[in-house]
Amino acid sequence: MDIAVLGGGNGSHAAAADLTEAGHRVRFWRRDTGALAALERAGNRLTLKDFRGERPVEIAVVTGDIGAALRGAELVVCPAPAFAQAAIAAQMAGHLADGQVVFLPPGTFGSYVMARAVRDRNCRARVAFAEAGTLPYLTRLHATPNGPATIAITARATRLPTGVFPLAEKERALALVRRAYPSVEDAGDALSGALMNAGPIIHPPLITLNAGPIEHFDHWDIHNEGTTPAIRRVTDALDAERIAVREALGYGAPHFPLRDHYDPSGDEWMYGNVAHERLVRSGDWRERLVLTEHRYMREDVACGLAFLVSVADWSGVAAPVARGLLAIGAAICGEDFRAGPRTFEALGLARLDRAAMRRLLAEGLG
Repeated sequence: MDIAVLGGGNGSHAAAADLTEAGHRVRFWRRDTGALAALERAGNRLTLKDFRGERPVEIAVVTGDIGAALRGAELVVCPAPAFAQAAIAAQMAGHLADGQVVFLPPGTFGSYVMARAVRDRNCRARVAFAEAGTLPYLTRLHATPNGPATIAITARATRLPTGVFPLAEKERALALVRRAYPSVEDAGDALSGALMNAGPIIHPPLITLNAGPIEHFDHWDIHNEGTTPAIRRVTDALDAERIAVREALGYGAPHFPLRDHYDPSGDEWMYGNVAHERLVRSGDWRERLVLTEHRYMREDVACGLAFLVSVADWSGVAAPVARGLLAIGAAICGEDFRAGPRTFEALGLARLDRAAMRRLLAEGLG
């Protein structure tokens, strides 16, 4: 299958290498011209490292031309952060074609955001947008001064709950995405998919409640020393609010409670039953963190947690832990995250009643 991979982060590099090795023809698009040139100098090669060892992977096409990446692609994989989705959608709009599926792992309701962005630029191609509950990979990119960079994949997702916008395109979209990611599971509509997103649950307590050591130490592993019993209790309370929102909106189980990620004896979570232990053992998450700039703050608090609080308010569910963590993150950064762009209010959705929301999710934007 021809697949376009958009973005330049850990997840995009993992997707480009992993999907290439799986036999797909990948067109890898990057906006960063310097990083693009470095990859081209390496002969479009990355070193893929996982439980099977290390080996070179050569990507078919590496380009800074988004049109060249999208042209002829059946599937578009875009693991870019939520705050980059609208800008990427604006560049995609003139190049999308009927039948394509855009896959956002994860999405933070980016399926709706990107669909609206391309529609607002007069794109009328019949395109479906799908969003998953997490990245398909626990992964980190390690750059090298000379030669191919190494993309280390600690674990691959074994279950990927995924929602589709519009819901009317669900069967077609999921069938196509499963050709690349067989672990995809039907999560219903895009709002259900957005409320499966694990990032705004696991990362806000870690980034806000570890603020002291993050600012103090040169390197800090918030998934190791930073994951204390007290912080885990906060995470479980926050996740209970997410599940309460899902249930209030009529979404049934499985809800993929985050406690299963930490409990090897629990139900299989998105990365299986021993992913957290593998993540900690790898040491890849012991890194220098810039508190106010890190993706966990900018994507998972400012976007994802703000979105969750706004949906809780719209659905009439009390979410004191989510609201409190959002306020702490906002105070750390000196910004009003509740008034940010990824809320029902900012997206113009808070005025809809539930029947109108169901119609929008089912039928799309027209």
